Amino acid sequence: MKKRHFDVLVIGAGSGLIISSYAAKQGLKVAVVEAGPFGGTCLNRGCIPSKMLIHSADVMQTIRSSSLFGIKSKVTGLNWKKIVSRVSKIVDSDAKEIEKGNKSERNITVFKGSAVFVGKREIEVNEERISADKVFVCAGSRPSIAKIPGLEKVPFLTSDEALRLKRQPKRLIIIGGGYISAELAHFFGSLGTKITIIQRGPLLMGNEDSDIAKKFTEVYRRKFNVLLNASTDSVAKKDKAIIVSYTVNGKKKNITGDALLIATGRVPNTDFLDVKAAGIKTDERGFINVNKFMETSAKNVWAIGDIAGKWMFKHSANLEAQSAIQNAFGKKIPVDYTAMPHAAFTSPQVASVGMTEDELKKKGIKYLKGHHKYIQTGYGAAIQDKDGFVKVLIDPKSRKILGCHILGTDASILIHEVIIAMKAGLTADQVANTVHVHPALSEVVQRAFNV
Repeated sequence: MKKRHFDVLVIGAGSGLIISSYAAKQGLKVAVVEAGPFGGTCLNRGCIPSKMLIHSADVMQTIRSSSLFGIKSKVTGLNWKKIVSRVSKIVDSDAKEIEKGNKSERNITVFKGSAVFVGKREIEVNEERISADKVFVCAGSRPSIAKIPGLEKVPFLTSDEALRLKRQPKRLIIIGGGYISAELAHFFGSLGTKITIIQRGPLLMGNEDSDIAKKFTEVYRRKFNVLLNASTDSVAKKDKAIIVSYTVNGKKKNITGDALLIATGRVPNTDFLDVKAAGIKTDERGFINVNKFMETSAKNVWAIGDIAGKWMFKHSANLEAQSAIQNAFGKKIPVDYTAMPHAAFTSPQVASVGMTEDELKKKGIKYLKGHHKYIQTGYGAAIQDKDGFVKVLIDPKSRKILGCHILGTDASILIHEVIIAMKAGLTADQVANTVHVHPALSEVVQRAFNV
């Protein structure tokens, strides 16, 4: 078996490419191993294609709400194939360009295949042994498949397949109530698919601040068939239909659909890598244990992104990649997760940074609460967002921002001034006393800080 040694080995071509690019520019010999298309989950099966598809749903939603603003409109057709193929072409082209760029870099050697650890800082890929002085595990995660009786006999979708579905289902059953479920419900539902969401908990988006989750669930129940506190008992296929049996309030019921989407979280790809062979320890869920320097239990091995199980966002993975670079090639500095935000591109959008009110209560931390509705601002009234609101949580003594949670139009954009304020250590008063453009939607954020 052929053996090769490199200065740096990067497993995974998502955010790991930040590391390989840096190392190559330093003149180091770098090996990049990737079994699939370059760009990682975000580009190929996550953030990018989902948001492109969701934009089509947003356009449709705008058209259908036009009568509210005195405009008569009618949708005369929907080209599902064009909607999906447009996105797939862009994504596939970008992935190929990224791979081409890496292959043309003289200090980078690309290995297309699945890596398996066979020893300390040594892997096997395509019947070759690759070792390195420094190893970075950036191999991501994949959809978690819930253990449901009968599922092995029924065709089902995960987010991977749902983003490239060639035919639009008339009736889609979604098992799971997190952000992936909510985003895909918006995409399919806004384009005409009848949606049923089966959620075992009492709320959709249950990891969000409880006020956000409650209002979000209320809005989604107006649009879709949302089954809460429901346990999925079994699934079966009859002719072309899929039948899901579930229990809610002690009563057993069935629901029929044309397609089934499993959106019950994600699991790390550590099992495929056999990380234990390299002396890399994992937690009970399989995520790699890392310290504040992104170091694993194995010497000169770092892990970043989903596989390390910290935040599992693209932006956090990029931050961790930069931290790993600093700690592997420069002075050791702990990764700084201060003001780590997230957003869901649902309808309504949801965005959050900092602690939730539930977390503050649990930890016994004192706080003040600010709240302002979109509809109470000039632009909020113009767009008639009656559900949207901003909620802020403030330290009563220092006046520093503990958290901010937004539900409504452009929440993913509005959250950014709060992210900067928290990162810079600004107070609620400094945000509230900063002049905002009138009547811009951002006034809703400013007014929430008048606590």
